Amino acid sequence: MSLSKQLYIIIAFIFLIIFTGNFIISVKNAKEYLETEASTKAQDTATALGMSLKGLMKDKNDAEIKSIINAIANRGFYKEIRLEDTLFTINKAQLIKNANDKSIDNTWEIENIKVDKNLGNIETNSDDLDLMQELEALENNQELHLKKSKPTQYKFIPNGDLKQKNIKIYFTALKDKKSIDTFSTIVIDNTIVKVTRDEKFEYVPQWFVNAISINLKEMESQISNGWKTTATIYVSANAGDAYAKLYEQAKSGVLYSIIAFIISMLLLFVFVQYLLKPLKNIEKLARSIAIGNFKTIDKLPWTTEIRNVAISMNEMSTKIESVITKLNKNLENLTQKLSKDELTGLNLKQTFETDMKKMFISKSNGYIFTIKIDDLGEFAKQHTNEEVNKFIKKFASILKECKACENINISAYRFYGSEFALITDGINYEQAQELTATIKREFENLASEIGKDEIAHIGATPFNPIGTTDQMLHAANEAYEKAKLIGPNEAFIRDSDDLVRDMKAWRTLIFDIIENQRFEISYIGDAKVLNGEDENKLVMQEAFTKAYDLDNKDIPIGTFVSIAEQYEKIVDFDKAVISKVISDIKLENIKHSISINLSLDSIDDLNFILWLRQTLYKHKDISHQLVFSLTAYAVTKDIEKFKDFVTVIHELDAKVIIKRFESKFIALDDIKNLDLDYIRLAREYTNNVKNDPSKQSFIEAMVELTHLLNIKLFAENVKDDEDLQKVKELNVYAASR
Repeated sequence: MSLSKQLYIIIAFIFLIIFTGNFIISVKNAKEYLETEASTKAQDTATALGMSLKGLMKDKNDAEIKSIINAIANRGFYKEIRLEDTLFTINKAQLIKNANDKSIDNTWEIENIKVDKNLGNIETNSDDLDLMQELEALENNQELHLKKSKPTQYKFIPNGDLKQKNIKIYFTALKDKKSIDTFSTIVIDNTIVKVTRDEKFEYVPQWFVNAISINLKEMESQISNGWKTTATIYVSANAGDAYAKLYEQAKSGVLYSIIAFIISMLLLFVFVQYLLKPLKNIEKLARSIAIGNFKTIDKLPWTTEIRNVAISMNEMSTKIESVITKLNKNLENLTQKLSKDELTGLNLKQTFETDMKKMFISKSNGYIFTIKIDDLGEFAKQHTNEEVNKFIKKFASILKECKACENINISAYRFYGSEFALITDGINYEQAQELTATIKREFENLASEIGKDEIAHIGATPFNPIGTTDQMLHAANEAYEKAKLIGPNEAFIRDSDDLVRDMKAWRTLIFDIIENQRFEISYIGDAKVLNGEDENKLVMQEAFTKAYDLDNKDIPIGTFVSIAEQYEKIVDFDKAVISKVISDIKLENIKHSISINLSLDSIDDLNFILWLRQTLYKHKDISHQLVFSLTAYAVTKDIEKFKDFVTVIHELDAKVIIKRFESKFIALDDIKNLDLDYIRLAREYTNNVKNDPSKQSFIEAMVELTHLLNIKLFAENVKDDEDLQKVKELNVYAASR
């Protein structure tokens, strides 16, 4: 972190502490004041209401009581005003109205009122009335001549806390010597009037209400009738007004603090820019070094300490530039060693296989040539190593510098000592014949030069988009054997009619397999962690598809995919594979990740992306276990489309892996822009890695890069135990065997 940022952070931190302390104290004091003010106001209102309602409590059902309470509540300062009777009072009219027997009315008299003893007791109010009359007569020095009246009101006294609100009160109704035993269901509620208003916070945000709790107690006032409490009035203040005032104060405090903070930081910025200006140049130099621009500071600062730092940075920049230049040269040589034949400069067989994959993916056409030097071993016995190498170089130059190849896209390869190959892209049968004739003439000239009658034979076969690399090499070798039968330095070219299967038959077969899902999925390539706490833990398998032809023989998956792509059925196939994998994960309770190979055509299909979104949303619980896989070469065909696909996959909580990674397809500097989860190296990088320092250096560079980018690096199909140990020592994350 830069010194200027540290100063900014320190000042901001100090300011934050001071502001936070003052803000908390201010808000706390304001909150306590508002709580006290609201509670006092609520208590005053309760007292005033109690005095106002005292004269109306003789008839607790008087409409004026509710009118007065509503008038007060409508002012909006109160959350709730509630008038509660001290006793649960029941009158004769209520009993008759709610009687189970609807034949009785108010002309009937009632007696023998009782209730379940488990619920409580019933008492009459007549005793209280008689007592009041006696007290009044004594006060007036009058004789009391009262006739005992029948009670019309009753008190229900519950046994403890009554949870049951609906109770049955049993009584006897009398009229004209006729009696009926019945009961009434009465709702026990001592609330006389209750008015509630919603707490309205208006413009106060909810997060502020949630963050600060304003506790307003419910205030009460008792209403008495003489020496006896008849009712209680409860008043709860509305917190909305308090929150509004508190929010305004808090907002003003924050606004003032922000303005003060901005002014302070501006002054600090001017000071720091002047004080630390020389360090900016050093920072720029450091950033330039980080991106590979190794510059130096020409104008050294005058401050001694900063000047020394600038001098050290200049020295470091110069030294790093020298090291990077040497490293780049070494990497260039390393790439040449891994992909080029040292003697002839031709590409090796692994490059041939990669270029064949390009042909399959790009749906190219052309011819594949197999060319073998005749009796090279015998020639080597009769000549020195120097003469043999000179002969091989001249032979290779004929293939590499073909005179008839000006308008032909041709690539030459050396497989082994005497075995060579050519890939020609975009030529027809006639052009292949012309090319072969030219090479034959060059071979005859070379034969005359070195005194060797038979130089080489040539076999060629058309590129088969529905075949495999091995099948085409086999076909080219068959053509080579036929060329040997023709004569010295001869060639044989297979016609396109020699393709193994008729395309129409293939189309019918592939359509049937995809539409009826007549394929199987097995899980191969158990990738296990190589180091750390999870060593030997299974982290990923690859979903491998098997399909069979009408003779129940395996269809090469490359052939299957090529035909499906050609006839636009690959999207349906990828959908079916994904659905089966999801089903297997759930049915077999698979816990590790499963990689699913996708075609470039699928990720470029909008309907497929929409289907994938819906499918993964539906199976969110396992989406994190799905890893969608594309080859490195396929990615380079449309890098921007691949980036969009990665974004979609990550939104769905799934992952992406690039398999068969080779540096010639994707530059190391470009990996950081792809947002990958995994990279799986091509098996050529780990095959015999124990004895190949070049491969070890490449893997080390990949490990460092992937660690920086938080990408997990996998090694594929490591068979040899010593190779696996070396991959482990190089800190590769996981490997399959």
